Amino acid sequence: MDTIAVLIPCYNEAKTIGKVVADFKKALPEAVIYVYDNNSTDGTDEIAQKNGAIVRYEHQQGKGAVIRSMFREIDAKCYLMIDGDDTYPAQNAKDMVDAVLNKGMDMVVGDRLSSTYFTENKRLFHNSGNKVVRGLINFLFKNNIRDIMTGYRAFSYLFVKTFPVLSQGFEIETEMTIHALDKRMRVENVVVDYRDRPEGSQSKLNTISDGFKVLKTIFRLFKNYRPMMFFGIIAVILLLLAIGFFIPVLIEYIQTGLVPKFPTLIVSGFAALAAIISYFSGLILNVLKAQNLQNFEIILNYFQNEYMKKTDQ
Repeated sequence: MDTIAVLIPCYNEAKTIGKVVADFKKALPEAVIYVYDNNSTDGTDEIAQKNGAIVRYEHQQGKGAVIRSMFREIDAKCYLMIDGDDTYPAQNAKDMVDAVLNKGMDMVVGDRLSSTYFTENKRLFHNSGNKVVRGLINFLFKNNIRDIMTGYRAFSYLFVKTFPVLSQGFEIETEMTIHALDKRMRVENVVVDYRDRPEGSQSKLNTISDGFKVLKTIFRLFKNYRPMMFFGIIAVILLLLAIGFFIPVLIEYIQTGLVPKFPTLIVSGFAALAAIISYFSGLILNVLKAQNLQNFEIILNYFQNEYMKKTDQ
């Protein structure tokens, strides 16, 4: 088992990967640096290997697929994940690793948004998009994570081995954050500097399509992780709709003793019925979620024992 494993997912980062590997070897000389090449065609793997990294390959395209392989294949006391585009400085690595190894944190978030991100990032809509995502998650999950989309994170062994990787692309960071919040894991923010990509280095992130994927992921995870709130909101909307349809019918019935708008009354009844169904769906799913949390605690204990066995060897 490695003490510190630096994980670098890469796709066509030949311009920057050599510097990134060298910087982190200098900042964390005791760490093992792994570069996972995701079908690069520009010699990223060769450059990484020449600079002292262990290179492995993931042929299924997408950052989520790469992280799934990393987390499955590598055992370490602390994992430091960093992008290969040289936008994050290695000078913060010690603080992030220390938070996991010595403070018992499960996930350490490299917070770009509290430092230089908004002045350094020149890509259209990225600044506002990050604010929207951060605001949504902190509102829905009642927390104060300062940077949801950062690719600079440190993890404990328990987080890595119990995190189910479901996302395929860049929405994986959102999934990590929500998983940590839902499972009551210990999370810390560390402010890190951010610099924009060097000239000639191209971002793989598509602002519009990947932005929609992130929002879709938030919606899906909100439904899965907060079913009572999700279906409760739907129930309230449907109930208000039912009342809105019913009130004019009721007023007319009181005044005339007749119900001429019978179709409206039917719609009102169906909306009320749908509200009841939605409410009880949330109630049932909330019970299942509670059982899932209980099972997760058992799994957590299992991996804690596995970790103790491996560190005692």
